[in-house]
Amino acid sequence: MKMKETLQLGKTAFPMRGNLPNREGQWQKDWEEDKVYEERQALNEGKPTFVLHDGPPYANGNIHIGHALNKISKDIIIRSKSMSGFRAPYVPGWDTHGLPIEQVLTNKGIKRKEMSMSEYLEKCREYALSQVDKQRTDFKRLGVAGDWDHPYLTLSPDFEAAEIRVFGKMAEKGYIYKGLKPIYWSPSSESSLAEAEIEYKDVKSPSIYVAFKVKDSKGLLDDDANFIIWTTTPWTLPANLAIAVNPEYTYVEVAVEGKKFVVAKDLLETVGTELEWENPEVVKELKGSELEYMKAQHPFYDRDSLVILGDHVTLDAGTGLVHTAPGHGEDDYFAARKYDLDVLSPVDDRGVFTDEAPGFEGIFYDKANKMITDLLAEKGALLKLEFFTHSYPHDWRTKKPVIYRATPQWFASIDKFRQNLLDEVEKVNWVIPWGKTRLYNMVRDRGDWVISRQRAWGVPLPIFYAENGEPIITPETIEHVAQLFEKHGSTIWFEKEAKELLPEGFTHPSSPNGEFSKEKDIMDVWFDSGSSHEAVLRQRPELTFPADMYLEGSDQYRGWFNSSITTSVAINSVAPYKTVLSQGFALDGEGRKMSKSLGNTILPEKVINQMGADILRLWVSSVDYESDVRVSMDILNQVSEVYRKIRNTMRFLLANTTDFDPRKSGISYEELRSVDKYMIVRLNEVIKSVREEGYDKYHFIHIYKTVMNFLTTDLSSFYLDFAKDVVYIQGEDDYERRAMQTVFYEIANSVTKLLTPIIPHTAEEIWSFLKEEAEYVQLTDLPSYQEYPNQTELMDTWQAFMDFREKVLKALEEARNVKVIGKSMEAKLTIYPNEQVAAMLKAVDSDLAQLLIVSEDYFSVANGEVPENAMKFDDVAVLVEKADGEVCERCRQVRTTVGEDSELSTLCHSCSEIVHKHYPEAVAEGFEN
Repeated sequence: MKMKETLQLGKTAFPMRGNLPNREGQWQKDWEEDKVYEERQALNEGKPTFVLHDGPPYANGNIHIGHALNKISKDIIIRSKSMSGFRAPYVPGWDTHGLPIEQVLTNKGIKRKEMSMSEYLEKCREYALSQVDKQRTDFKRLGVAGDWDHPYLTLSPDFEAAEIRVFGKMAEKGYIYKGLKPIYWSPSSESSLAEAEIEYKDVKSPSIYVAFKVKDSKGLLDDDANFIIWTTTPWTLPANLAIAVNPEYTYVEVAVEGKKFVVAKDLLETVGTELEWENPEVVKELKGSELEYMKAQHPFYDRDSLVILGDHVTLDAGTGLVHTAPGHGEDDYFAARKYDLDVLSPVDDRGVFTDEAPGFEGIFYDKANKMITDLLAEKGALLKLEFFTHSYPHDWRTKKPVIYRATPQWFASIDKFRQNLLDEVEKVNWVIPWGKTRLYNMVRDRGDWVISRQRAWGVPLPIFYAENGEPIITPETIEHVAQLFEKHGSTIWFEKEAKELLPEGFTHPSSPNGEFSKEKDIMDVWFDSGSSHEAVLRQRPELTFPADMYLEGSDQYRGWFNSSITTSVAINSVAPYKTVLSQGFALDGEGRKMSKSLGNTILPEKVINQMGADILRLWVSSVDYESDVRVSMDILNQVSEVYRKIRNTMRFLLANTTDFDPRKSGISYEELRSVDKYMIVRLNEVIKSVREEGYDKYHFIHIYKTVMNFLTTDLSSFYLDFAKDVVYIQGEDDYERRAMQTVFYEIANSVTKLLTPIIPHTAEEIWSFLKEEAEYVQLTDLPSYQEYPNQTELMDTWQAFMDFREKVLKALEEARNVKVIGKSMEAKLTIYPNEQVAAMLKAVDSDLAQLLIVSEDYFSVANGEVPENAMKFDDVAVLVEKADGEVCERCRQVRTTVGEDSELSTLCHSCSEIVHKHYPEAVAEGFEN
């Protein structure tokens, strides 16, 4: 037998390397086969419910790093709630309608107009379902637990039927109407857009100043005067019907270079500089209100432009007189409505001018800009033309510019329940406080919601028309359509004639001949997902309404958060969520937005294949997701190093509890040494902090930092550092060894549970090496926080000791630097404490030499005069000298007793006793070299 075999060196089959890319898949297969998610739900049956309602990702393409951040965050919350006494089911969902899927089919060469609508919609459906399957596989590979076999899909008949009923309830309350009003229109997708579908990009636009000749000034202006307007959209001038002024501003008529112009007085200097006027002379001053009902001559059409009043006119830019085209601007529309002006919009679905714009028929609106400015110059009305770059709205799908265009659309009136909406926003718990302000302001300032879209792939608007064009939306027709959709899916709307879709025997006074037609537009996809509270939360028996939480990216304040609360308050008078948590976007390592063109995207699949899903999950826990987060392979490599630290620490704990059974060998808290009690209390502080400040507040980064600080500072740098001198050296059943193993096991058990929501694959692997009854750690609960007797005094003592220890370590390091010692075991250490430190050292009631990792035979606490060569601190002095004894072959300490035992001459007295007691036969036979 060799001497080293008398040591209790830790051994474990728990591998040093995780090999996560290869092993995670097997764990996930085991969880699925053993129905771990279902078992967790069954265990929590009857407990308080926590429902995190999944905001549906769009079913198109592989998942990106933002998807991973979102889904992993949800999974961490769901898992932590499930392990905290809540029944927390998770039903994933997908948003499956909309233009992007139509675009994919177009790019694949599928021509919508060359097939029946049913055939086309079936191809859309097939593609959407293929994307759901692809993304479902990706999400499951992240380790996300949920009811993956029964997700909710916005294309499913039951969802579509519920959405129709939401629409019907809103119509019944008078919130749905059809109107001609300027809205965002995308010529590139030939459809109306909601505000949530708009993004802004910089574009180069013309900036022009245009003179409108005064035609009728009610005798208040000279007949040869000109009103000046400024615009950056020359293409809207064919639709000009008015010039708006602010009734409160002062306007001046100025004479300059033989001509006369009218501008706002406060902008005279700015306009004069822009138009390079020299010494303009003010001829007259008028209040804006006096200009009302004056008339100007349109610069190139034979029609009048009425001067109207509008509060939207400001002095921020321009001339104080605003070119007004009611069919191409929201402010223009509302201002012009008071004067019964037409809503002229001479542009068709494709953005091409109609014959209502003589001279420009068939011209794309953007190309008309130059033609119009040339015509203005020819007419002598163009005072200045230049170009500037500014932010302009674009279609977030096609990335092409949008325009304001008045078209007949279906709207949901926000005004009718806006105050109720605002009141509900106030009641919601916003985890990020500015979220409330953001949504509140959006609701306060938003116009009516355009819910109709001129596309094919979506839920049809369930509206019929009588022979005279009167729209028909009744509870009877709505319920009948809903039942048809429930049974056949919404495709039936396109397969059947209007009469076949109406209830049998349906009549209407406006259709004396019994003829009806049906609406061709579909609903805004935000109406789809915004109805999920009704289609999912109220329909699934395992879920509850309102949801406890919605969690999505910060872009959803204008999207799903907004559409969901709008539909829910409209029909239920309450918000669909109690708590909202939003996250920032994932940026690259340099803080840039990820894009394929920059080549800085990171696919979750790549990270998983190289490092494993648990590395990605650990990264999610390490970032402050309230703002934008950075991710790169370098950052993930750093996270991987942290993971290795966790794994190696847990491996040490497992290796040194292999021969330990907590039920047989565990030592009660009361019987532990002071240092062991300290570690148990520290562990409990970590448990409390992680649960109350981390999981309960959804503050993952707090969990990450707290656990890592505990593992590195409390464990690796302190407790485990001196533990080897106990668990390796002492006999198998010695009290000190069993005491430390008790602590090791408790820490391993608790930390594994605490980390399960974050790194479930690794947690399950660790769990398989612990001696617990539950087969899966996911089926246990998070550890509870405990208070211990005299805990405060204990912690005060040990905090003081840690301060003292830092000073000793500093002295040892200095001695090492000047070559007095090599390892700390070679030191002869003498402590000169003041009264407080001396009392603290006595209260510690532990082997101080062991705690400081110095030789017991050469450690002392002295009361005498402090030597000159000691390192002095405010409350203690530390003298480090070279110990002059011999090194024990077994414990490696420098001891004075080495050689006292003739049979074991290379051992110190302590090791000799241990070996004699536990290995008498080996002593008799002699040890091998």
